[in-house]
Amino acid sequence: MTKTHKYTLPHLIGKSFEQYPDLPSLGFAGEYALSYSELKEKVEATMAFLERHGIKHGDKVALLGPNMPKWGISYLAITFMGAVVVPILPDFHPEEIKNILAHSDAKILFVSRSMESRIEGLNTLSLENIIYLEDFSSKGKTSSVLFEEGAKPGIRYQIEEDDLAAIIYTSGTTGKSKGVMLTHKNITFNALSAWKIQPLSKRDRMLSVLPLSHTYENTLGFILPLMHGTSVYYLRKPPTPPVLLPALKKVKPTAMLSVPLIMEKIYRNKILPEFQRNRFMKFIYRIPVFRKGLNRLAGNKLKKTFGGHMEFFGIGGAKLDRNVEKFLKEARFPYAIGYGLTESAPLLAGVNAKTTRLQSTGPAVHGVELKIHDPDPVTGEGEIWARGPNIMAGYYKDPEATKATITEDGWLKTGDLGAFDEDNFLFIKGREKNLIIGASGENIYPEEIESIINNFRHVVESLVIEKKGKLVALVHFNREELEQKYSDLKEDVSNRIETIQNELVPELHRYINSKVNKFSQLQKIIIQANPFQKTATQKIKRFMYHIYHKDET
Repeated sequence: MTKTHKYTLPHLIGKSFEQYPDLPSLGFAGEYALSYSELKEKVEATMAFLERHGIKHGDKVALLGPNMPKWGISYLAITFMGAVVVPILPDFHPEEIKNILAHSDAKILFVSRSMESRIEGLNTLSLENIIYLEDFSSKGKTSSVLFEEGAKPGIRYQIEEDDLAAIIYTSGTTGKSKGVMLTHKNITFNALSAWKIQPLSKRDRMLSVLPLSHTYENTLGFILPLMHGTSVYYLRKPPTPPVLLPALKKVKPTAMLSVPLIMEKIYRNKILPEFQRNRFMKFIYRIPVFRKGLNRLAGNKLKKTFGGHMEFFGIGGAKLDRNVEKFLKEARFPYAIGYGLTESAPLLAGVNAKTTRLQSTGPAVHGVELKIHDPDPVTGEGEIWARGPNIMAGYYKDPEATKATITEDGWLKTGDLGAFDEDNFLFIKGREKNLIIGASGENIYPEEIESIINNFRHVVESLVIEKKGKLVALVHFNREELEQKYSDLKEDVSNRIETIQNELVPELHRYINSKVNKFSQLQKIIIQANPFQKTATQKIKRFMYHIYHKDET
C-alpha cells in the first residue's frame, strides 16, 4: 500500500462519487437505489443541514437506527465535515443508550421513529437536538431548521488522517461497554487492507444484514464497498427467512457478511436433518465419499438459496463450529473467515474463499503485525497482540483502560488466546478471560467444549462455566423443534417437553465426556430455559451468566 493514499473517508469515498456517478450505491432490496452522484448530493445537503444546527469539526453526533440508506447518508455527512459519529447498536438497552449519549457528549442524535421508544425520558446535558432519520425533521433547540434538498455546505472542510471519525461503544461479552476511538486512518486503512484479501468492484452487489453500527459491518460492508463503486442493499425488516429469502433472489449478492450463528442454524435446522431423516441416510452420510457428494449437492442448493451469484460469504464475530465449517468446505460454498476487534477497526486476520484453512482465521491482513505474547513453550499458545495503522486511538475518557490495553510501543492486547501454524495462519483458542485453569494447572477452553455440546441433537447453544471448582454447562434446547417432533402426543405437549429435555441431559452428559479429555469433563448440566442474551455479532454475554451462577450451590 503506497503513501499516495490519503486515508480519510471524504477523500477515498469522494473518489467513488466522481468515478461511478451513475452506478447504484445504497438502496433497499428490490427498490430504487441512489446513484453515487445522488448519494453525494444527499450527503452534502445533510452536511449543510448539520451546519445550520451548529455542528462543527470535532462535535459528537450519535446515530441510532436500523440499516437504511439514510443511516449511511448521515454517517458520511457527519464524518465528511470532521464531526465524530457515535453509532449506537439497536439492541442496546435504553439505559445503555442514555449512558452512551451522556458519556459521548453527543450534541445531536439521529434516530429512526421505530426506535423512538428507546429514548423516552431522555435528558442529557449535552444533547441539543433529535433528528428523525426518516424525513430529517427535528425537535430541540434548533427544531426550526429544515432540511433542504440540494443545499451545499458553507465550509470547505480539511480532514486529516488522524482526525477522530467515530466513537464506537462495544457490546462486549465480558461487561461494561467502552467507547473505542477510531480515526479516519484506522477505518480507511483497514478497509483497504481488507480489499487486498477480497477485492470489490463496481460489478459487485452486497446485501447488508448485520447492524451498521457494529465495526465489522461498518468497515467491511459499508466503507469498503463505497470506496470501490459497489452497490449495497438493505432490508426493511429484520432478516427472518420470509424477509431474507426474497431479498436474496432480488439482489443476487456477490458478497455478504455474516456471523457463525446464522450459518450454524441453517446447517443444523435445514441441512443436517436431511442427512439424518432415516437409517439409510445416516449410514451413507458416515462414509466419506458419499458424505462429500451429498455435501456438494447441498452446497449447490445453498448457493441457489443465496441468489446464485455469491463469491464471498464472510464469517466473523465469533468462532465457526468445526462441523459446520467442514460442511461448507466440502460443499464448496464460498465462505471466508476473518478475525478482529472493534479496537482494530476491526480486521486483524483473514482469508478469502479460495484460501480457507479449517478452523483458522488466516494470516495477518496487509500492514498489520500479529504476535503471540509469552507463548507456551509446548503448545505455542498465548495472548494475541496486534500492531498497525488500524489500531484505535484509545478509549474515550478512559486513559487507564487505554494504557492497560495498548503498550507503550503500540501493541494492542486483544485478550484472545491463539497460536500460529507453520504458515503463520492464526488459530483462535478462546478469550483469555474465559480460560479456566484445571486442578493441575491445565488450560481448559470452554469454547471448545461448547462446540461439542452444540453438535448434540436438539441443542441450540450452550455456555460452560466454572462453579466452585467444577465444570458446569448451561444448555439451551430447541423447544420449537422438540414440540414439532412430539406434536402427535395426546398428553400436554408443554409438560412432556420438560420431561424430554430432562431425559436428554444424562445422554448429553455421557456424549460430552466421551469426547473431551479427562480434565475437561463436565460435572453437571443445567437446562437454560430461555435463549442466552447476546451481542450484536451473536456472541453470548458470558459475564451475565458467570455473575448469576457464581455463588449458587
